[in-house]
Amino acid sequence: MTSLEASAALGERAEWVADRLRLLANASRLLILCRLTEGEASVGVLQGAVGLSQSALSQHLARLREAGIVATRREAQTIHYRIADDETRLLMTALYTAFCHPPAEAG
Repeated sequence: MTSLEASAALGERAEWVADRLRLLANASRLLILCRLTEGEASVGVLQGAVGLSQSALSQHLARLREAGIVATRREAQTIHYRIADDETRLLMTALYTAFCHPPAEAG
């Protein structure tokens, strides 16, 4: 691979990461993904965890699904969501470790 090809590949990768980060730069979607970092969850579980109306939650999940960030599995009447790819899971694991938990009480 030439230097020019490597630079082009890095540029494409940077665009992919920037697109992901734009989708994560929404507090509601970040909360949804923080919960999904813990494992697969149904819409009802997600609604309880993030405190959004069903309509708002559905809109955010649709955006994440369209971007390929989350995937679904149907079990009878219930749809379960999970983080769809390893790269997003890795990113969310880092964010989860740093931010997706209640702050420790000062002691």
